[in-house]
Amino acid sequence: MIFEQLIYTDLGCASYLVGCQKVNEAIVIDPALDTRPLMRALEYHKAKLVGIIETHTHADHISGHGALALELGIPVYVSALAGAEHEHIGLNDGDSINVGNIELKAMHTPGHRPEHIAIQVIDHTRSDEPWLVLTGDSLFVGDVARPDLAIDGQEGAAVLYHTIQDRLLELNDGVEIFPGHVAGSLCGKGMSAKPSTTLGFERRFNDMLQPMGEDAFVAAANAGLAPKPPNLGRIVDANKGPLVARPALPQHLEALPTDGPLLDVRATADVVHGTVPGAFHVPVNQTGFGTRSGFLLDPDVPTTIIAEDEAQAEHAARALQAIGHFTQRGWVAAGDLDLTVKLPPLTVDEFLAERDDVQILDVRNDDELPAPVEGAIQIPLHDLHVAALDGLDPTQRTVVICQSSARSGIGASILATRGFTDVHPVLGGGMGSPQFAAIA
Repeated sequence: MIFEQLIYTDLGCASYLVGCQKVNEAIVIDPALDTRPLMRALEYHKAKLVGIIETHTHADHISGHGALALELGIPVYVSALAGAEHEHIGLNDGDSINVGNIELKAMHTPGHRPEHIAIQVIDHTRSDEPWLVLTGDSLFVGDVARPDLAIDGQEGAAVLYHTIQDRLLELNDGVEIFPGHVAGSLCGKGMSAKPSTTLGFERRFNDMLQPMGEDAFVAAANAGLAPKPPNLGRIVDANKGPLVARPALPQHLEALPTDGPLLDVRATADVVHGTVPGAFHVPVNQTGFGTRSGFLLDPDVPTTIIAEDEAQAEHAARALQAIGHFTQRGWVAAGDLDLTVKLPPLTVDEFLAERDDVQILDVRNDDELPAPVEGAIQIPLHDLHVAALDGLDPTQRTVVICQSSARSGIGASILATRGFTDVHPVLGGGMGSPQFAAIA
C-alpha cells in the first residue's frame, strides 16, 4: 500500500495519498489547495494520481480538487448528496473505488455536514476487512466534529450522535483512525495534535464517545465552539461550484499602495519595532494565520502583503488563498518602507509592575482562564477590529495581553489601526504564565 498523511498545519487540515505499489497509482483524499507536498509524495512513491475524493464540502479551506482536476484531467469523487455543481462522480454509501489491490469504500457519516462520507481503506493483500478509516470531519483524535457549520447545531449533533454510535463504533477496535483535522482547526474544539489513533483507544478515552444519551451528546457537541469563519459561505460555494484553478502568486511592488488593506506578516518580534500606518499584523510563522487574517480582511478587496522577502510573502499568499482570498494586490519588502508605527512590548513582570497605571485590553475569548485581571476590558481578538471600544481611551497608555503572547501583537496592531497611539503588547508570556497564579 501507498499511504501518506499530508498535514496543512496552518488550518490543522489533513489530506491523504492512498494507492497501490503494484500498479503505481494513487488517489488523494481531501487535497489542500497547496498541492506541492502532494506532488513531492507522488514523486517519492513514483505513483500516478488517478483520482480525487472529497469526504465533504469543506467550509474552512479551499480544496485543491479544482486545480488537480483541471491540470491533470482526473475525476473528482464526492458524495452524491453534496449537490456539487462541478463535474464529478457521485458516491453513495457502500460504493467502492479500486486502485490495484486497494479498495476505498464510501461510508455515509453525516453530522458535520449532511453529505459527509468517511473512507474505509482495505488492503486486499492482507485482509478483506478495513485496515483504517479516513474519518474526515466526523471522528477526530480526542474529539468529534462540530455540528453547526452546515445546519443547526442541535440537529447536526443529533445526526452525528447516530453516526458515531450506529456506524463508526460498529467497527473493530483495531481499525486505525486518520482524521481530516488535527489541533488548530476550527472544525472541532478539543482534538489532539496527534495525527492518528485507533477506534479502540477512542472508544475508551475520547470523552465524546463515552456512554451518554443523545441529549447529553448534543449539548456537549455544541458547547464552547469557536466562532464560525466569516467567509464560511464563500468557501463552501467555491468548493461546491465550478472547479477553482490554481491562483496566481502576488508580484513584488516597488512602492506601498496608498489605498486598500495592508497586512504585515512578519514575526511579531520584528513588527513591534516598526510597521506602517494602517497595517494589520498577523504573523505567518504562527499556526492560525489564515483563520485570524480571515476575520480582518475582505476577500473581495485585494490585500497588499508586507513581508521580509519573497518567500515569506508567497507563504502568506498561499495561506490567504487557502481561505478564499484568491487575489493579493502584491507584496512589499518591509526593509524598503518607513516603519513609523512602534508597538513597544512589555514582559509579564513589567506589565504586573505597572498594571494599576495603564488601561488593559485582554483579547482572549470569554471562556479562557484565569479570569482577566482587575480593571481589564475583555474583547476577543476576532471581534476587536469592529467592536465598540467603550472604556478605552486611544490617547492613554494601553497594554494588550492574551494567554501566551501569540495574540497580543495582533491585538496591538488592530488598536493602532483604530487610532491608539501608545500601545504595548505583552510578549514572552501572558495570562497563562505562573506569575498570575499569585494574584488570581
